[in-house]
Amino acid sequence: MRLLERGDTGELHLTNPIPNDAIPEIPRYAILSHTWGDEEVSFEDMADGTAKKKAGYAKMQFCGDQAWLDGLKYFWVDTCCINKSDKVELEHALNSMFRWYREAAKCYVYLADVPAKEHSANSNGSLELAFQKCRWFTRGWTLQELIAPTIIEFYSKERERLGDKKSLEEELHAITGIPLKALQGSPLSDFSVPERMAWMDKRDTKYEEDKVYALFGIFDVHIPVIYGEGLQKALKRLRDKINEDYLCLAKLWPTDPRDPRDEKERIELEKGGLLVDAYRWVFDNSDFNRWRDSPESRLLWIKGDPGKGKTMLLCGIINELEQPITTNAQLPCYEG
Repeated sequence: MRLLERGDTGELHLTNPIPNDAIPEIPRYAILSHTWGDEEVSFEDMADGTAKKKAGYAKMQFCGDQAWLDGLKYFWVDTCCINKSDKVELEHALNSMFRWYREAAKCYVYLADVPAKEHSANSNGSLELAFQKCRWFTRGWTLQELIAPTIIEFYSKERERLGDKKSLEEELHAITGIPLKALQGSPLSDFSVPERMAWMDKRDTKYEEDKVYALFGIFDVHIPVIYGEGLQKALKRLRDKINEDYLCLAKLWPTDPRDPRDEKERIELEKGGLLVDAYRWVFDNSDFNRWRDSPESRLLWIKGDPGKGKTMLLCGIINELEQPITTNAQLPCYEG
């Protein structure tokens, strides 16, 4: 992850990349949600010093200034914080986008086609109508940007605050059809697959595959990004991944009707105790850390051949989760 930093005098510059699994090293940050225009600032523009010449720089400055007022020195903007010429970085970013929005201290939604209250009062249309008709509600990527963050503030093109996710939740529900509980932070697994798929129905993306890739976080899945494969192939891969997770859930069964800790103690006695070196490696694994830290991630799937140490790994993971216990996590599903 790469952030923008606002200096004391308002100048903006990119930070060095933060390692994917260095969660404690990521500072508190704000994040911008917007619709793309013709002159957005790219990663290359920031690198060669030409960013200020682009019209999109004004949005970045707005986000940095507002974050500064809210006590946040760092912020993230999708146009320039991703080196899109690096395919590995781009794929990682697309698979991590939902988490980045969810973990932001604040999300600012900049509505370039919604006027400030005083301007709308002097025109034929109302502020409410302009809000309902704004382009932001028609774009594919803004779906997760509406659902993931806890704190969202909406701003007009003149940078006037229009409200927040809580105060506008009835309007947001009416415009998008997304249930209030989903907007209020209920686990997305509470909503059926067809229901979540339907949230994307009236939205568009520049590339057809993005209508699928923008759903990664909605379904808590991670699949390779393949531009050019077409919408239907991308959708099939997404459905296959979702079905794979559901199949794993269907295979789960209780190991013992007693307290599972009794079963863990029995296993440790049979194995002669825990072998720390046999499981400590998993705590440095980025996929494991993503599962452990995400409130949406309930299932950890570990695949391996018989006799390769899955049981010992399970006992070690249980030890880790008991300090403190993660209440929303399920035990791993093993295959093999």
